[in-house]
Amino acid sequence: MVVEGLNQYYGGSHILRDVSFELPAGKVTALLGRNGVGKTTLLKTLMGLVPTARGTVHFENKDLTHAKPHARAHAGLGYVPQGREIFPRLTVEENLQIASSGKRVPARVFELFPVLQQMLGRRGGDLSGGQQQQLAIGRALAMKPRLLILDEPTEGIQPSIIKEIERAIRTLAATGEMAILLVEQYYDFARSLADQYLVMERGEIVARGRGADMDADGVRRRLTV
Repeated sequence: MVVEGLNQYYGGSHILRDVSFELPAGKVTALLGRNGVGKTTLLKTLMGLVPTARGTVHFENKDLTHAKPHARAHAGLGYVPQGREIFPRLTVEENLQIASSGKRVPARVFELFPVLQQMLGRRGGDLSGGQQQQLAIGRALAMKPRLLILDEPTEGIQPSIIKEIERAIRTLAATGEMAILLVEQYYDFARSLADQYLVMERGEIVARGRGADMDADGVRRRLTV
């Protein structure tokens, strides 16, 4: 994905200011920043959930700047929102089948998250928070995306499942088929996965670089000041 000069407004507030970056396939890009700097607004703009005010969004040579959310999903964008937003009254299997349009759920979903195979008949609302997050990621993967966008996947999750999610993200990136945009406040998790990083403040990208350089570049300090 290539994003150029993205601007967004809410009322009279300028939320995103000339945001530009690239998300290469096979790489994890970590987007970091404190609460309220515009990260979730950026993701909603990328997914078409809010219209683009100014700037462009291209993915695999397609102009998605003004495409509707369903068109972006069909183009290969998968989105796991903050708060997971699974269907609590539907079973795990039904949640996954909705995403796969009734087709067979890709085997990769169950290879990455075996617990979902074991709980196909359980209602989503009966799962633990960590299991719901695995279901939310599995649901996005059921659409076979080529860009996976994750908004705060470790929020409120127990450490053992954070490790499973980390392993899954690493496995997906290693295939080279998928770009991954990881929005995260948990610095150590982001640093462990990031091939490249972006830091956002007040709606702008104020720092960027290689994931391996995050400590040396003082990224943690930017998040705590």
